[in-house]
Amino acid sequence: MSGHSKWATIKRKKSATDQKRGNLFTKLVKEITIAAKMGGGDPAGNPRLRLAIDTARSNSMPMDNIQRAIKKGTGELEGVSYDEITYEGYGPAGIALIIETATDNKNRTVADLRHIMSRNNGSLGESGSVSWMFHRKGSIEVPGGSATEEQLMEVLLDAGLEDIGGDAEGGYTVTTDVHDLESAKKALEEAGIAYENAKMDLIPENFIELEADDARKVIKLIDALEGNDDIQAVFSNMEISEGAMDSLDE
Repeated sequence: MSGHSKWATIKRKKSATDQKRGNLFTKLVKEITIAAKMGGGDPAGNPRLRLAIDTARSNSMPMDNIQRAIKKGTGELEGVSYDEITYEGYGPAGIALIIETATDNKNRTVADLRHIMSRNNGSLGESGSVSWMFHRKGSIEVPGGSATEEQLMEVLLDAGLEDIGGDAEGGYTVTTDVHDLESAKKALEEAGIAYENAKMDLIPENFIELEADDARKVIKLIDALEGNDDIQAVFSNMEISEGAMDSLDE
């Protein structure tokens, strides 16, 4: 098992702030629209759409918004066509970054991306420069108090469990193969274990541990990227040292 991740703690704290951002629904609508366009409007036969709908509902998106996004994706309603483009690059202290975008204007997106990176000590890299060190996985966050590590192992061992990482607040991040994410969610639901933020994630093979000053710089860059409407998700190989956590909390 992974042990305790300090960056997981920061990400969980950040999620509460991220949900208040005005661009959250924009990103969710894009994901639903793209998922429906690629795999059809029936969530029962489209795992990506089902996951996108679950995420939207967990963030209190009205069903009318969800249905409109689906219909725009299937062509039943007129809507914008989005291209999915993934960029790779580096942040402060050599941290590797993968930036997933969904855009109706590639030139605007790459210009905005270069601007954000240059203002925050980052740089774009060539395709393949860092993607080799990341692997697509299913990820589920289990809040502290919902279950013990032993309970999670017992419930998920036959449902695709690959890893369990704990955080400083007593929560866990469960990692599965991408094809087993739905099975893991179902197993948790049947066991009555609360979870949140079930999603597809990019997990690095190895992490770079940072002290407080560098960690702040990377978090500032990631915040700036995530604040852009065209950027759907940002992944990094940053880890935060034990000694840096107290400084970041101050």
